[in-house]
Amino acid sequence: MRSVETLSRAVLLCAALAALGGCAAVSEPFKAIQQSLTPSTSTATPAAAVVAKEAPVAPATQSAFDAAARALRAGRNDEAERGFRALVQANPELGGPHANLGVIYRQAGKLPEAVAELEHAVKLNPKQPIYFNQLGVTYRQQGQFEKAREAYEKAITLDANYAAPLLNLGILNDLYLNDSARALELYGRYIALTPNGDAIVAKWVVDLKNRKPTTVATSRKEKA
Repeated sequence: MRSVETLSRAVLLCAALAALGGCAAVSEPFKAIQQSLTPSTSTATPAAAVVAKEAPVAPATQSAFDAAARALRAGRNDEAERGFRALVQANPELGGPHANLGVIYRQAGKLPEAVAELEHAVKLNPKQPIYFNQLGVTYRQQGQFEKAREAYEKAITLDANYAAPLLNLGILNDLYLNDSARALELYGRYIALTPNGDAIVAKWVVDLKNRKPTTVATSRKEKA
């Protein structure tokens, strides 16, 4: 029996905040991180900001977001939490700060709080597939598999070329929903969207095709 699944190449979610006037939007690079599926404050890895356009904001709001994102990347989660919380209070219409708080809480193992923040984020901005993927990961960690499935499927509906929810939904069907055919389809779609392929997922496909009905794999890697 393999060890419990772990999360690798996860990308922490941060909202994109575009500046008013002629200022350019924030453009932080994507950075891979590793994070346990059972988050712990003692083992949490500093996370990278992901930029996704949300709404025009004032320069002061942009600056506050940048400061919170820097704190998050540096692993100063308490400082980042305070910064995003202040943004929530000053800009209640923005989903991004809520989404970041959700990921911070998930890293700390505070799953109910994480779900609440991410649900609020998708309510405020229901067209952000990244938010739905993060919500799906959090639902899955709570054991709410049907809700996780719905969140991943919503992310895929919003962006059919977004690879992460395809992989995560494949894992969900493979390990938790017992739908091997659906898992194989989703793994295939994920690999097709991965520029250099994914040798690990390709191996899962082979294992799944050769798996006996009574065999259960317990090691898979989600992508946030």
